[in-house]
Amino acid sequence: MPQSRASRSKSASSQAEAVAAEKQRTAKILRLLKKSYPDVECALIHHNAYELLAATILSAQCTDARVNQTTPDLFAAYPDPFALAKAELADVEQIIRSLGFFRSKAKSLIGMAQGLVERHDGEVPKDLEALCKLPGVGRKTANVLLGVWYNHPSGVVVDTHVKRISRLLGLTEANQPEKIEQELMQKLPRKEWIDFSHRLIYHGRQICIARRPKCCECRLLAVCPRVGLPALPDESE
Repeated sequence: MPQSRASRSKSASSQAEAVAAEKQRTAKILRLLKKSYPDVECALIHHNAYELLAATILSAQCTDARVNQTTPDLFAAYPDPFALAKAELADVEQIIRSLGFFRSKAKSLIGMAQGLVERHDGEVPKDLEALCKLPGVGRKTANVLLGVWYNHPSGVVVDTHVKRISRLLGLTEANQPEKIEQELMQKLPRKEWIDFSHRLIYHGRQICIARRPKCCECRLLAVCPRVGLPALPDESE
């Protein structure tokens, strides 16, 4: 039976209220994250765009701390894209051997450097599409580079922390990083894209730890539905 005009109006009003409430909740999440982590920055040690790009490639499936232990030797041997573009694969592999997937990462590093030399005169481009054409560079790596070095919010960096905590917060139900990024970009103000990722990464390392989240210590608890987590003791009593 078709809905009456009054029913449709009531349904539309309810939907509008739900959307408004979710916007308010998202804004509060942003405020609480900023209050908890007012000063955030990329944990990868770098001094120029080339170093940040290389370090970000190395950081895939690896901790930033481990990458930071490796990059000084890498950049001492290959201080710029021109040097790295001419490197022997075995030599790069030896330097980054302590990192996971070091063989494929070594190929990506050399390919990335060759791409910079051949297509961009050794300069790191400021364009997302151009970056993503370089070997080993996807949207996540490109977003890190553009956001951190060039302060250009090209998207939301979705690493393991951002993926997991965004789902816990009910900001997305998606599993694919690309889909998560698109949903977060729709919900968050563009000016917040860069620091939102940094803050969730900080939060994931300090409070919302994957295997033992400190929910009772979390400032976000009141606005977090804790999707997929068991009820807290006081919630089940």
